[in-house]
Amino acid sequence: MMGKVNIATAALDDVANCCGAPTTPALSCNLEDGCALAVYDSLAAVESIWREFEGTADCTAFQTFDWLSAWQRHIGARDGFNPAIVIARDPTGTILFILPLAIHRTGGIRELVWLGSALCDYNAPLLAKDFAQRLEPSEFISLWKKTVQLLRSWPPSRFDVIHLEKMPEAVRSQRNPMLDLRTVLHPSGSYLTPLAQSWDAFYAAKRSGSTRSRDRAKRKRLTEYGKLELVTAKTPSQAFETIEVLAKQKSAYFARLGIPNIFARPGYLDFLKDYASRPEVAQLAHISELRVGSHIVATNFALTLGGRYYYVLSSYTDGELSRFGPGTVHLHELLRYAIENDFTIFDFTVGDERYKLDWCDGTSPLHDYVTTITPLSAARVWPIVAFKTLKRTIKQTPVLWACFTKFRSLLARVRALVGIGTAGEAL
Repeated sequence: MMGKVNIATAALDDVANCCGAPTTPALSCNLEDGCALAVYDSLAAVESIWREFEGTADCTAFQTFDWLSAWQRHIGARDGFNPAIVIARDPTGTILFILPLAIHRTGGIRELVWLGSALCDYNAPLLAKDFAQRLEPSEFISLWKKTVQLLRSWPPSRFDVIHLEKMPEAVRSQRNPMLDLRTVLHPSGSYLTPLAQSWDAFYAAKRSGSTRSRDRAKRKRLTEYGKLELVTAKTPSQAFETIEVLAKQKSAYFARLGIPNIFARPGYLDFLKDYASRPEVAQLAHISELRVGSHIVATNFALTLGGRYYYVLSSYTDGELSRFGPGTVHLHELLRYAIENDFTIFDFTVGDERYKLDWCDGTSPLHDYVTTITPLSAARVWPIVAFKTLKRTIKQTPVLWACFTKFRSLLARVRALVGIGTAGEAL
């Protein structure tokens, strides 16, 4: 049973102050087993606690404070996402986990979602390093149920549907406790590969001799147009310029395939530029260009954390030099960069693009949790579940996926001819 709920009180003042928190939680309760839950309704209120915990916690790069706070500034606040950051502590006041959640109204229904969910390739809690040793699965489920009760006890954080998606099976070195909920498979999987001690050894192990020969031929053709060089952005202005090129190249790619253009969404480009320009994220982002002479033939925006290189966004030219595989050459250079800079995992993140299987042994499943809280919200949940099931069936069936992508490309060409833009959600 949940303990006393305090709304906008100083229930956790002593614990919060020792962590340097500037304000008290919006909502909190002490549980019968001695644990405590606190809910913060603004990122500023929880910043110092989050940053301190992040330094030792297991999390993905998408749950860092800088990433999600930049998202909230440029996209979340604009689109009506209200933060509901949950912090759980054990009886000694030590943090067990942080859940970066938000409340969002969609079509008259209030949903509990991950903060930044749509632009996070992975959504997950931040876990204490010894979380798995301190909590049994049944104990986490009990805390989760009390978290739901606590959030729904306060009108501003009340919701009708829980919709948590793209949850990985592991959070760095630990099993993701969210998988103890009744999850379903996300339509797409994710892909990652352990890196070797040297690029040459890794490349030889992953690609056949004939493939390496073709790669060398294309690389040689590229060098006929100028010096081939991987250039990493070192300053905010360099990062801005690279991201501008990435957005232009990627937008052209989306248009060719009939995929909705993420860069056309309000705030998205500003979000990336803001994040890339902050000195405190210099070690968390890698922004690069592949140049051939004076030509920028490919670009990349990556996140880095805990020995893992997250290959988030990439693009390549659709001009004359596209014939020689600049995107492939750039990926080779990034893999080489990751190995030479002592990364142990190259994470291709979410998405079932076939080229990822050239480097990875298989897919890593992602999970979704969708459930109704109020009777009237059932009409919202079942279409979500049905669409996810259909989407996964199409994406995981090669014949169906090939037919869909061909139809989507054809539709894009028709739209271009008649001057209609691409709309809707991409599979």
